[in-house]
Amino acid sequence: MKFWIPVLAIAFASALAAEVASPDQQARFLAGLTVTDPALQALTAESIWQQHQREFNESWNKLENGQLAKIRNWSPQTLGNDANSRDPLYYFFSGPDFLYASTLFPKASTYIFCGLEPVGPVPDVAALPRGSMAPSLGNLRKSLNAVLSFSFFLTKEMKVDLRATQLSGILPVLYVFMARTGNTIKSTELVSLNNDGDIATENAPTSGVKIIFSRDSGPDQTLYYFSTDFSNAGIKNRPGFIRFCGKQGGGNGLVKAASYLMHMNEFSDARDFLLATSKT
Repeated sequence: MKFWIPVLAIAFASALAAEVASPDQQARFLAGLTVTDPALQALTAESIWQQHQREFNESWNKLENGQLAKIRNWSPQTLGNDANSRDPLYYFFSGPDFLYASTLFPKASTYIFCGLEPVGPVPDVAALPRGSMAPSLGNLRKSLNAVLSFSFFLTKEMKVDLRATQLSGILPVLYVFMARTGNTIKSTELVSLNNDGDIATENAPTSGVKIIFSRDSGPDQTLYYFSTDFSNAGIKNRPGFIRFCGKQGGGNGLVKAASYLMHMNEFSDARDFLLATSKT
């Protein structure tokens, strides 16, 4: 019998790993929050993750007190009813900045993001190669240093940090922000757009992701992020994203770190769309 015990233990561990944890559990793990999935629970017992949790808790408390709480007060006072609008939110050149979009417009039915950063694979933390957890979590924190401290991403640095490990693309960052702002992720689906602006399953030129989530007992909300060049030349080359936006109807608009781009003639199509479509 003594030979069967390790065999059974290995089989049990393999069975746990074979069942991929839900997107919500993956997000909570990456955000340094407690999880209930057995395979991920085992990983939270490691000192690497516990250090990750401590560092995230500390930086998030500073962010909450220094920035987010103030924005939550400012938004309804300044934007009135639009702050709690269910209308779509168009956030061009956003990268994975769900953090400020959801704090300024927490009830938007649909968040529509775009940027040059690739989506990357859907995270599966339990499948990370042995020994890669520490650098992966460390680089994830490093990629968020600027946005947590100053409210904007340093795009070049973020690309380097997230390409350096198994947690590549913008999805790990989106997951962290969604989990830390109290949302439950219900599904994550890699999607693409054809040139007519319709969702396609394969071989479409514009790649992206669709995430359905909710907060507390509120209604489902949807986030779309598409990796695309949103200059006039990029739109001419791949018109799928702007046509997709045109099918979503009027909403609100947000621009932040890259807002200067739309002062340039090369980005007039994005500027004109935003001005024509946004109520706020």
